[in-house]
Amino acid sequence: MQRQLSALGIKCYVVCPQKLDERGQRVKTDGRDAKALVLKLDRFVEGNQEALAVVRVPSEEEEQLRAIHRQREQLVRTRKQLEAHGRSLLVNHGVEPEKRWWKRRTFAGLEVPRWLKDLLGNTQPLLLALEEKIRALTVQLQESAAPNQPRGLGALSSVVIDREIGSWARFRNRRQVGSYTGLCPGEYSSGQTRRQSCVTKHGNPRLRAALVETAWRLVRFQPNYRAIVKWRHLLGKGALATGAARKKAITAVARQLAVDLWRIRTGRVRATELGLI
Repeated sequence: MQRQLSALGIKCYVVCPQKLDERGQRVKTDGRDAKALVLKLDRFVEGNQEALAVVRVPSEEEEQLRAIHRQREQLVRTRKQLEAHGRSLLVNHGVEPEKRWWKRRTFAGLEVPRWLKDLLGNTQPLLLALEEKIRALTVQLQESAAPNQPRGLGALSSVVIDREIGSWARFRNRRQVGSYTGLCPGEYSSGQTRRQSCVTKHGNPRLRAALVETAWRLVRFQPNYRAIVKWRHLLGKGALATGAARKKAITAVARQLAVDLWRIRTGRVRATELGLI
């Protein structure tokens, strides 16, 4: 719709959803919402940039590119669900579940009653077809990755991160990058009291998951990366740290990785200068 309106010469803004009942009157109607939006739009047009949180609209090409890995993600989720249904069926009838029970060799060797195997056979072809589609999409994404990636970054992960971002040049500073990932700590402060909570998770969840996955991989393959060096005492092999401490550390590494990728992609710094080889 935004593209159609823009093609007609209409200035169109896409904004983040927000609560319009600022006075807490607990009355919501279309008329009240329209009036509140118009008032916010008026303040925004007059120069108050805080009145509305404008969302960047991706280009058609960017939407088409990111649809590939998003479909792969959906297929992986569907495969896990169907696989879990099969394991549940085995457990409910007193059979020890096999890992990847739907694989051809494993399925052929299942020692279960014939009727139970027939039920599993209704799902097994679907899982095999899904696995083939997922493998084909994975190869397609990996082949489109930029050459000479730092070791451990991963061809698939780098493509997912870049395509979810769309354009790294749209960020003006590192704070905007960190905020978009949703890996920044929440804060509840007043007066002399300052309290930080868990991460805000405000932003792109797919990007956040890809960054955390890549950060764990860099712990192994990039020991000299400056963010890893800083948190090595918590993330290194054999480190005596609780699960909560390790989660906080890997979140900090993932946030720093996003900022450093922004610097690399926009030509502000080279990967080797950050300890990435």
